[in-house]
Amino acid sequence: MKVALDAQMTIGTATGIGEYVRGLSRALPRVGVDVVELLEPRVDPWRFDRRVYWDQVLLPKRARASGADILHCTSGTMPLWLQLPTVVTVHDVAWLRVQAHTPSYARYYFGRFSIARYRRASRVVVDSKFSRDELLELGNLPESSMNVVYPGVDATFGGIDRRGDGRTILAVGTIEPRKNLEAIVRALPLLSDARLVAVGPHTPYVDTCAALAERLGVRHRVEMPGYVTEGELFELYATAAVAAVPSEYEGFGYAAAQALCAGLPVAVSDRSSLPEVVAGDAPVIALRDDPAWAAILGDGLSGRLDERARAVRAACVRRFAWSASANRMRAIYEEAAQRS
Repeated sequence: MKVALDAQMTIGTATGIGEYVRGLSRALPRVGVDVVELLEPRVDPWRFDRRVYWDQVLLPKRARASGADILHCTSGTMPLWLQLPTVVTVHDVAWLRVQAHTPSYARYYFGRFSIARYRRASRVVVDSKFSRDELLELGNLPESSMNVVYPGVDATFGGIDRRGDGRTILAVGTIEPRKNLEAIVRALPLLSDARLVAVGPHTPYVDTCAALAERLGVRHRVEMPGYVTEGELFELYATAAVAAVPSEYEGFGYAAAQALCAGLPVAVSDRSSLPEVVAGDAPVIALRDDPAWAAILGDGLSGRLDERARAVRAACVRRFAWSASANRMRAIYEEAAQRS
């Protein structure tokens, strides 16, 4: 079977979706799927007009010319007109839930417009049961067309040699309001000598977090270097004392899954998909409970969470193996082809 994979989001500073596409593209050939990556480096996927041009003009044209049996739209958007049986991965519906600060045209395109397209997809793949339930509620889609497939985690995380430094709290992901980074900043005055390292693309929310840190007198202990290289990211997972994912909304929560596979103690909020992803293998903290966040991060910094993280690591590596995800996707492609 030959699958055309929308790989446009791997261009530039790839975030979670880019990592998803890269991992899937590497894993599918190992389970017998012939992959053709579709992308255009000259088109910036982070500019709204360029993204629409890719989705609606270039992607269907490239898919038609690829000779593929299936088109897999990997980033939650689909062409208006389809020439091939199409599978779409919907990572979340954040544009309709927690992105009120963004332009209305973007919320419409990535929200209601895209959901309307899903009704024409052969199969809809979601990253978590939480995202499935969100989409069922908002999209009025038949549950029979939907499949929950956890994304895989790069096997390198499972081989990281942990050597925690006792002072670094790691947060990974785009720095935007739904990530609730302020919860960690508010905990820092209660955690002597601790520092927060938040890596990921910047949005104006960076200024909000920096201003809060300044008011609390901990600005010198907050580092937000932006996007880092893969090697630098692995080193942070190796040396940080604890990871924190205090997000208000996550369709999956890559940072939590990566930490579990790396053997890095992690605490997550009690919202959206995060309790599902950690599945009892890490502490779950109420989103707005600042004292509880300070306490659990203190436990992580002191090493009291290390034994639990080591004990669950091997099982988490198996749970988030790309081989499992790729095998599920192959079966979904076969179903989609049969329905065409």
